[in-house]
Amino acid sequence: MDTKGAGRFPAWLAAVWAVTRAALLLSVFKVFTVTGPDVTSDVSVIYRGWYEILRQGTFPLDDVTWQYPPAAALAVLSPGLLPFLDYTDAFFVLACVTDLAVLCLLLRHGGQPERSRRGAWLWTAAVPLLGPTVYARYDVMVTAVAVAALLVAARHPRAFGVLTAIGAMVKVWPALLLAGSFRRRPWASAAVTASGLAALFAVSMPGAFAFLTFQRDRGTEVESLGALVFHVARHFGWEGQVLLNYGSIEFLGPYVGVVSTAALVLTGAAFGWLVLWRLRVARTDALTLAEAAFTAVLLFTVTSRVISPQYLVWLIGLAAVCLTHRATRMTAPALMVVAASLVTVLEFPLGFVHVVTSDWYGVTLMFVRNGLLVAASLSAARRLWRSTVSPEPDAPAPAAADHADGKTVSP
Repeated sequence: MDTKGAGRFPAWLAAVWAVTRAALLLSVFKVFTVTGPDVTSDVSVIYRGWYEILRQGTFPLDDVTWQYPPAAALAVLSPGLLPFLDYTDAFFVLACVTDLAVLCLLLRHGGQPERSRRGAWLWTAAVPLLGPTVYARYDVMVTAVAVAALLVAARHPRAFGVLTAIGAMVKVWPALLLAGSFRRRPWASAAVTASGLAALFAVSMPGAFAFLTFQRDRGTEVESLGALVFHVARHFGWEGQVLLNYGSIEFLGPYVGVVSTAALVLTGAAFGWLVLWRLRVARTDALTLAEAAFTAVLLFTVTSRVISPQYLVWLIGLAAVCLTHRATRMTAPALMVVAASLVTVLEFPLGFVHVVTSDWYGVTLMFVRNGLLVAASLSAARRLWRSTVSPEPDAPAPAAADHADGKTVSP
């Protein structure tokens, strides 16, 4: 296979990335505005306020919207690396640079033998579908850490563990990257790194783990799967409210607690399925690690009490990693995530007023978006099970020596 120029940008890929990212930057810099809520206020008001508090050596102890692990402080403080820019401008520039870094990683990995540049194309095309929100949250930064972790896993299992732990200490969900890891080294390095970071933040900055209480008290956010119950119920006389609560727009009122508990039960069921899958795995290959991570994050995103628009960038990043493998079984779920991303920008910010008021347009958008995510989750889980547990896998497995963990599980 000819790998000449594997690290170079294909001209069309570079052009599409440049045009779409210029549009995102023009939007967040408000050269032109997008219909709906101002998505940049999280950076200009909330993040900037946290920045001033974190610079003083403490976490925002009195702010219930601080619901992140302690290393999230690094993302919020990162605009300080560009002191010649205003905080908000610096954040947007860093988000764009991080976006480019992910593309470079995917392109470099996709240019190797038995790999594909489809992952780089998916990242390039799908990220802008989320609209300006993707540059107005720090999720693109933690996604970059997760993508890097998965791409180095085959050759550097300890580095994979370290990066996974750093990502988890920034926004929890990257811990799920370990779902498909069957060797001790990544788990051990992740545990040591996470413990060290936790101890460092605990002794150096008060309130490092206050986020656990704030997360526990969250309700059912209007874009979540469980919220569909109340979107429909409002048309039949349900007497609840839609209010800003714990930093997001949530349903409050009768039976909300029941639906929130049901969401936690579903999350527990997803965790149980993952445990059962690990116990039943009969074989693994070079694709298993990334595909298990993609499946795990899909399951936990769909069952969450909150499905914010920026969560889709996690799924886009993991789907892109899967598609860097020519033989991936996750093409269909990845395309469902891309479709869900397009519907997401239609509901936020473009149609958010319709979602908040639960009119039929807003309800339809939420059914379609969440339906696509549910379908992607079930499809990914089925494909992962068939390729690693069922007697006959979907496709011939690559050589065991190419397994990301360097090990094949025998029956």
